[in-house]
Amino acid sequence: MQHTIVQAETRASAGRLVLSMASTPEELREVQRLRYKVFIESMGLNSLASDDGLDSDEFDEFCDHLIVRESDSLKVVGTYRLLNPTRARKLGRLYSEGEFDLGRLNNLRGRMLEAGRACIHPDYRGGSVIMLLWSGLAEYMRRQQCDYLIGCASISLADGGHNAVAVYQQLREKHMAPPEYRVTPHLPFPYQKLDPAPAVQVPALLKGYMRSGAWICGDPAWDPDFESADLFLLMPLANLDARYARHYNVGEPALASAA
Repeated sequence: MQHTIVQAETRASAGRLVLSMASTPEELREVQRLRYKVFIESMGLNSLASDDGLDSDEFDEFCDHLIVRESDSLKVVGTYRLLNPTRARKLGRLYSEGEFDLGRLNNLRGRMLEAGRACIHPDYRGGSVIMLLWSGLAEYMRRQQCDYLIGCASISLADGGHNAVAVYQQLREKHMAPPEYRVTPHLPFPYQKLDPAPAVQVPALLKGYMRSGAWICGDPAWDPDFESADLFLLMPLANLDARYARHYNVGEPALASAA
């Protein structure tokens, strides 16, 4: 069975946007090419460069992949990777477990959806694409009967890590999870040894998570491959702001299945 998300009444300055779910190997490669462009080429991560121009790993085949296309050109302009509890059990682990000890969350595993690799084309970062992705994400969680969204949010270390320190210090004041949801990084980012940047620049995706009720679950991890400090986030589905769906004047269901 192939799965298609039909999204109506949605327009951006570049044209109409349509939300769908990857259902073929070629669509997955389109997603991986966009991720490569954004994560590898634009960030100058030469150590992760590949001959095929794809950002891929062993998690991709176990995940569902939300896609936003510009309807006139059919160009993929946004994507989100989703790992549901059933697929996570089959795989045997979550992506986040490569960076954090999630032992305190074991009782939530059957109700947690892991989202990652959020990626938007540089020409489409006005907010419409991410809001459309989040609309699909919320409905996917309801369909999978997941009550919690988890994932890692990255902060670039291009400035030597000073902004990452400032972001963490600012967000932990109001958005730290209760102790029973705390996680521990395997490779901690040494934020205590760095001065914070004088002006805090919170990444747009991370800012969106915070506005929608996500918690930071502990100290940041250091990801040397992507040259970032990563925060582990936990967000109850109940906190996902309904304005993301209302913004597009869509009702349920936004996801439709076609054989």
